[in-house]
Amino acid sequence: MSNKRVRLVVTGRVQGVFFRQSLKAKSIQNNIFGWVKNLSNGSVECILEGTEENILIIVKWAHIGPANSIVENIEIHNEKFNNEFTKFDVLY
Repeated sequence: MSNKRVRLVVTGRVQGVFFRQSLKAKSIQNNIFGWVKNLSNGSVECILEGTEENILIIVKWAHIGPANSIVENIEIHNEKFNNEFTKFDVLY
């Protein structure tokens, strides 16, 4: 299994619906490290580092999100794996 890093930008009704907290819990559950934050335009951005298999689980989940969210689009940007994180944070 190889390690991977992706940056996601999720648009839709993704703020005020516990998207960040739910993404953090799902990431921790799947051994993913990185961060998630709200953007001023109403979308959510995150950096995920972990195994390809576990990243895929999170990306698949992010297409649906938590209850009350409406995911309209996800931009997926593959980036160079840096192994720079030791935990998963919600940034404010």
